[in-house]
Amino acid sequence: MYEQMVTARYYEERLQEEYLVGKQPAFDISAGPIPGELHLAAGHESSGAGVCIHLRDDDTVTAPHRPHHIAIAKGVDLKKMTAEIFGRKTGLSKGKGGHMHLFDPDVNFACSGIIAQGCPPAVGAAMAAKKRHTDSVAVAFLGDGAINQGGFFESLNLASVQNLPVVFVIEDNDWAISMPKHRVTDVTDGSQRADGFTMPGERVDSDDAVAVYEAAGRAIARARDGNGPTLLEVQVHRRMGHFMGDAEAYRPESDISHSKRRDSIERLAEDLRAHGVEDDEIDEIRERAHERVDEAIAWAKEQPEPDPSEAYEDVFTNPPAQATTDGGYSDSGSTSDAAADGGEQ
Repeated sequence: MYEQMVTARYYEERLQEEYLVGKQPAFDISAGPIPGELHLAAGHESSGAGVCIHLRDDDTVTAPHRPHHIAIAKGVDLKKMTAEIFGRKTGLSKGKGGHMHLFDPDVNFACSGIIAQGCPPAVGAAMAAKKRHTDSVAVAFLGDGAINQGGFFESLNLASVQNLPVVFVIEDNDWAISMPKHRVTDVTDGSQRADGFTMPGERVDSDDAVAVYEAAGRAIARARDGNGPTLLEVQVHRRMGHFMGDAEAYRPESDISHSKRRDSIERLAEDLRAHGVEDDEIDEIRERAHERVDEAIAWAKEQPEPDPSEAYEDVFTNPPAQATTDGGYSDSGSTSDAAADGGEQ
């Protein structure tokens, strides 16, 4: 867990450096080696590591728009993920999705920039696992601002009605973009949302990877044993702005400094020392993580950019038989005709 967390923190610090290249002094979101927006999750590392350490490749994870720490903990290919963030052809989605739309079917990981969007697919994956009579589970990560979304409530309801093996993990960093939690949410403890459904809810109040590990272990074991869903909320801290370039004028300086003092990585390092792990070994873990990140970023920057014409590829999969190659639609086609032509376009 410590190595995953150190990897995630250093990864985002390096992405921050790369992202700002060419975008200053006048901030230009389209300039530089990393195009578009970039949402970093420094301060969230305990939730990704503490939850995903219990998961297997066949378990499904959906993440929100701050996905890197979760992806790393789930085992997403770091080089391909980095290439995707840099918009390169060898990325997870050929450079077309960017950092908010990472998909790695090898470890059943996906994320989205739409608030609470990961909840319904996680419920679907859990339902599929139940129908296939496997003990796979699904985990949906979401932010504290997402617990007011309709898709979240609908997902909790269906998961409860069907007694599905899914865990919903709320990452509470006290901010819904630029809005403090208390101004938009009627509960201080998001796990109370479980009270409206037949499922347990639990909150981890401290940004402590070991406490997250223990709570997640109970929830995932419950799901894997066929005992249904759980709603889990974990306290994390946002050490950076909502997005790169966010001036954070809405955020008191005291909150920023408080978040930086509550470092779950340093806390876990102290736990390791208390259990007899020497500083040399901790340093070796950190160096190994840094080398892995630097290698992934260097590799991604060397990868080719996709040809603009490739934007028209991979748009559809298994389109209706009536779909034509020029993007139109015809009533003259048939399923048998499509099969004769190879079935896919």
